[in-house]
Formats: sequence, structure tokens, C-alpha cells
Amino acid sequence: MLATTGWTAGPPYATAPGDPRTAELERWRTARVHGRPLPAADGPPGHIAAFLASVGHSGRHRLARRHPLVVGNLNGAPAALRYRANRIALGRALRQERARAATARLSAVGRELTLRRIHRLRTLLRPGRQILAFDPAGRGRVAEVLGDLDRAARISVIVPGVDTGLLTFQRTSRRYTAPRGMAESLYAAQRAAAPRVRTAVVAWADYTAPTGIGMDSVTGRLAGEGAVRLAALARALPRRAGVALFCHSYGSVVCGLAARRLPARVTDIAVAGSPGMRASHVTELGASARVWATRDGDDWIGAVPHLEVVGIGHGADPVAPEFGARVVSAAGAIGHSGYFEPGTESVVNFAEIAVGAYEGVSCAGDGDACRSDIYREAAV
Repeated sequence: MLATTGWTAGPPYATAPGDPRTAELERWRTARVHGRPLPAADGPPGHIAAFLASVGHSGRHRLARRHPLVVGNLNGAPAALRYRANRIALGRALRQERARAATARLSAVGRELTLRRIHRLRTLLRPGRQILAFDPAGRGRVAEVLGDLDRAARISVIVPGVDTGLLTFQRTSRRYTAPRGMAESLYAAQRAAAPRVRTAVVAWADYTAPTGIGMDSVTGRLAGEGAVRLAALARALPRRAGVALFCHSYGSVVCGLAARRLPARVTDIAVAGSPGMRASHVTELGASARVWATRDGDDWIGAVPHLEVVGIGHGADPVAPEFGARVVSAAGAIGHSGYFEPGTESVVNFAEIAVGAYEGVSCAGDGDACRSDIYREAAV
């Protein structure tokens, strides 16, 4: 069924040799700054923030220079410090890839993919880009912020699906099917919907997604690992901001598994083109957030069986009435990857949800059922 409805195997990926972040984490565990041991890199964000504040500007920037792959992914570190550290890490990765291309004995395919990786690293290093997370290992992980994260009153996090990695983070053709393009479209729609509301959007490709068709895409293993990372990010975002998650395809599985771990400031979870959220009803998610769902009429995911049997499959269809989500219109979206195309009702609805302007959300079908009892805290 998956093979005949569009979940096709993805393209080959260039992968970085080794795991430089793991090596840096080992050094981090024994390093010191101003004579003081460093906190655990996976420690509570508040503890990490307090430690970094205590070591001053010079201490923070010394750590960013010496351990950029740790600091650049450190929940609790100031956003500006993470951006700086990731520029250092990206620069190092770019130099390594260039050296590899110049000296390594690569096949024609290997050389092409390495050159594509070099191109992607160069684009991420362009002035003004705010890279919140970066890990070059494997297919690569990355997250980017549009807007001012520290001053935002509302923060949106886009969680993409299969075939997400460093090379697919941004596209020239089919721009709005890639995480960066999705974020650009949603950010523009938010500013149009509420120009006076300070917003920021995180294009979050900071988990290991499945590659095309295969067991990883129909089980929850990678989604479970991604859910832990997503919940950690949500806990580290500025506390005064409301947060909304926008989860596409397999990304909705990640969001479903993360739901009960999310802090209360995550007010909304919206899924698009979802194969399921590993639940049979919205109440099983254990989320305090409102849960929204949408699917356009020609999305092939609708033909995939929504079930879970001995760990295979992702559960009930989130747009089915019996699931209990708030179902919104996706008019104008085309296919499985068209939900963030500018001008579609799906992205306009996402923007209204993101800024808390729920009265402007267009429900699927006739009526306003998706806005019923909208300000109640618990999902219905």
C-alpha cells in the first residue's frame, strides 16, 4: 500500500564520516572554564542557563570556540550564543568537506553528494542565518530560527517528516516542501495575520527521520527518539512565549509521542498529512494543548491504513471525527507536501493558530465545529 500511494524511497544522502559531536561531548565532560567543571550537556535548561550566566561573556565565548558542537546544541544556552557556536561548527564542517572532496577517492555519486553537502553548508553560513542546532554526523541535523526568538510572544516549531536531513533542509525547486521553506511561508503568514504580534518560527530538522519507505517509517522507534529531543527543545524555549507545534507527515508521529512530555506553554499541536499520532483518540495523547488536524483531498496519506498492529502503523486517522481533533480546512493545498504553500488555507489557518487568533481559523466542511469551546485549556 505504501509503495503504491506515494511513500517512495528517498534519494541517496551524503553522510559525514565519524561523529565529531560525540568526541566533543567526551572532551566537554572533563573540561573546565574559570577552573569550574562544566554542567552535563543534557542537564536541565535552567541549570545550564544559570551556569553560563555565571561564567560571564568571556567564559561563554571560550566554550563556544572550544566546543561549538556542544554549545550550539545546548538547551539552556542563550540563542545568540548557539548561533555563534553553530557558525563555528558549520565553518569547520565546510573545511572538512572541502578537504574530503579534494583528497578522498570518491565515486562519482559520492563526489556529487559531497559537493551538494558543501553547497548546503555554505548556504547555512550566509549572513543573517540563525542556526539553533547543527550536527554533521550521518545525514546531518539542523534547526533554524526566523525572527527574534528571545523577544517573541509566540513561537512556532515546524516538525517535518521522512527524508529530512542536511541536504533536504532547504530546496530551490519545490521550496515550500522543505523545512526552511515551510518556516518562511508560515512566518510570512503570521506577520500578515497579526503584524503587531512578535513571532518566531523554528524550522526543526533536529531529529533522525526515516529515509523513504521501510520499517523505520511505519514504526515509532525514530519518532520516539525524536519526541525526546522535541520535548527538550520545548522546555528550553523562552518561558514567556506561547508555543505551537506544526507537524507534517511522520513529524506528526513525533509530536504525538512528545505530547505528554511537553510543557504547559505549548498551547497548540497541529498535524498535516498525518499517518497517525500513535493514539486512537486525542485524549490518549495526554496533551494539555489543543490538537488540530488537516488533510487535503488528494493527499495519498489518506489511502494508507490508519491502524497500529504489534507496533506497525501509527494509529487512528487524526482527521477522522472519532479521533476528536479540531479539523481545519486545507483548501488550495495540493498533494502530500503542499500544506505550507503560500495562499493555501492550511498555512493561513496555521498562522491564525500560531498567533492565537482562533476566530479566524477556517474549519473543514461547513460550520465552525473546530472552534467550539476554543479557549478551554484541555484538548477536546
